[in-house]
Amino acid sequence: MGKTIRQLSEELKLSKQAINQRINSINGFRSKHTYKVKNHLEIDNQGVKMLANFDKQKRQERQPNRQAENDKDKNIDQILLKQLDVKDQQISKLQKSLDQQQQLQLTTLAENRQLKNHIQELSGLLEASSSTKKRQAAKKNDNLSNNVNPININDKNVNQGKDSVVDIDEKQNKICRKKSNKSWFHFFTKNKN
Repeated sequence: MGKTIRQLSEELKLSKQAINQRINSINGFRSKHTYKVKNHLEIDNQGVKMLANFDKQKRQERQPNRQAENDKDKNIDQILLKQLDVKDQQISKLQKSLDQQQQLQLTTLAENRQLKNHIQELSGLLEASSSTKKRQAAKKNDNLSNNVNPININDKNVNQGKDSVVDIDEKQNKICRKKSNKSWFHFFTKNKN
C-alpha cells in the first residue's frame, strides 16, 4: 500500500509543501507514482523511495555537473598557466634586453669619458706646442733685435738693401719680357709654316 503526503511528511520530517515541491520537480512523477484513494492522494512504494532518496539523486545529478565544472576549471587553469609561462618568458626576454641596453650604455659612457680625456690631453699638447712656438718666436725676435742694433746700422747696409730690391725687380721684368718675346715668336713661326 502507498502512503499519503501527510504520512510521508511525518516520516521524512518535511513539510507538505516540501513534499509537493519534490513531486513537482520530478518529471512524470504524478502520472506514474500517484493515485487517488477516496479524497486522498497516495504515493506508491516506488514513489516513496524516490522522494526519500530525492536529496541523494539531486546530489548525484549535481556531481556530473560539478565534474564538468571542475573540468572546465582545470582547463581554464591550464590555459592560464600556459599564458603565465608565456608572459614569464616575455618578461625574461625584456629583462635581458634591458640589461644589454644598460651594459651598452655603460660601455658607451666609459668610451666617451676615455675620448674626452684623450681630447683634453691632445688639447693640452697643442696648447703646450703653441706656447713653445710663441716662446721660440719671441726668442728669435729677441735675437734679431740683439743682432740689429740701431747704433751699428750703416748707411751702406741700407743702400745695399735698396739695391737688392731694385735688382730683384729688374730680373723679374727681364723674365717677363723674354716669355712674351718667345710666345710672340712662337706664334709667328707657327703661322709661317
